Amino acid sequence: MVLTASTMLPLGTKAPAFALTDVTTGQTVTLQNFSGKKGLLVMFICCHCPYVKHIQEALSRLGKDYESSELGIVAISSNDVENYPDDSPDKLKDMARAMQFKFPVLFDETQAVAQAYTAACTPDFFLFDADFRLVYRGQLDDSRPGNSLPVTGKDLRGAIDAVLIDQAVPVDQKPSIGCNIKWKPGNEPRY
Repeated sequence: MVLTASTMLPLGTKAPAFALTDVTTGQTVTLQNFSGKKGLLVMFICCHCPYVKHIQEALSRLGKDYESSELGIVAISSNDVENYPDDSPDKLKDMARAMQFKFPVLFDETQAVAQAYTAACTPDFFLFDADFRLVYRGQLDDSRPGNSLPVTGKDLRGAIDAVLIDQAVPVDQKPSIGCNIKWKPGNEPRY
């Protein structure tokens, strides 16, 4: 495990397009599926990372709490499953069902989507407004495995709530920290 911080993609960046398979339904989900929403949360997660395991119940609550809101949510796993089989689509499907996720969990086999978003770690969060412009990238909250702080989601939830009531999101944002994305040999990004 290599402790890695998010890249902090510049605010205002337009959301890169994607078309990936939902591991639970087999259907293709695209960026355009979220047109007409007030916001879109794109989360890069995986199964085996202790940082994701630490917050997976909070992610499940987040999906349930915002299910009937104008927020779109999607989770993407981009890890190399040949070398990290615990992050395979079948394992992701098991996690999504066990945690009762209310959002699609997509598999990024080529890792092109993770590279387009400059995703660096799991978890890594990107919140976009109605125009698919980046307004928040950073941590869920200050809790980490072993630091005894409660998992509240306050940083990310504060940003989401601001987007949903058409208010500006504070620009003072702390990077997410977690395991590095497990890149396929030769796919390591240069950011």
